[in-house]
Amino acid sequence: MPKRKSAARRQSIAGLLAATTLTLALSGCASYDVTAPADARADAAAATDATNGDAKNGDTKNGDARSKGSADVDCNKAKCVALTFDAGPSENTNRLLDILKKEKVHASFFMLGKNHIDERPAEVKRIDAEGHELANHTWSHQILTDIEPAEAKRELSRVQDAVKKITGRTPQLMRPPQGRTDENVSRISKELGLAQVLWSVTAKDYQTTDSDLITKRVLDQTERDGIILLHDIYKGTVPAVPGIIKQLKQRGYTIVTVSQLLSPAKPEPGMAYRP
Repeated sequence: MPKRKSAARRQSIAGLLAATTLTLALSGCASYDVTAPADARADAAAATDATNGDAKNGDTKNGDARSKGSADVDCNKAKCVALTFDAGPSENTNRLLDILKKEKVHASFFMLGKNHIDERPAEVKRIDAEGHELANHTWSHQILTDIEPAEAKRELSRVQDAVKKITGRTPQLMRPPQGRTDENVSRISKELGLAQVLWSVTAKDYQTTDSDLITKRVLDQTERDGIILLHDIYKGTVPAVPGIIKQLKQRGYTIVTVSQLLSPAKPEPGMAYRP
């Protein structure tokens, strides 16, 4: 059953999700729930107003519904865009972290397990220590809609366990390989406490080592509340990041993590977020 619609726009997607930057190969009538960051924030604000109204009427049992994180950024007022990196950590990650630290920018890292998390725990620790968001991109990049549900669950849960062992934290976000999700993947994500994060901007940096082209592609597609997809495993990507950050700032964007983009909403397990 589709999740109930909220006061803000919440869509139940059936069949193929039409988006030029995504290929979601869904079979049959499988459906899942998707919402935009702006709508998630609107839902949270409405819930907060309702809670505060109950409190004024003497009902305080639910407490304050506002998110405690990301209070330093209000993406209802700021022109926000989320910066995300997939498929690391890699030999390029420390250089990327140096750049982000210099620019005082935080990003969300959707990390792979096999040959990445398991071989580079120091980078995982540094990502966490420097205030970036730890997120899940499966253990071995299998397409979750093409494998059995039990195997899909292992692909996600192994990363959850590995990240917790290294950092003491368990990711709350995941990105399905190739953006391919369905009702089963959403159910598994919900069971594991993971929200699904898709994207609106892709540089297709797996196709080129041209850092200028990567920069241009990002800037041409970026709009307010966008989610930028890059990969810190490719040679042309990290050298493009300083220019991307500089141009985005010049255009008035505040660069945030995915959770900051959603705040005061909290990522909802099983939900797919897409601008």
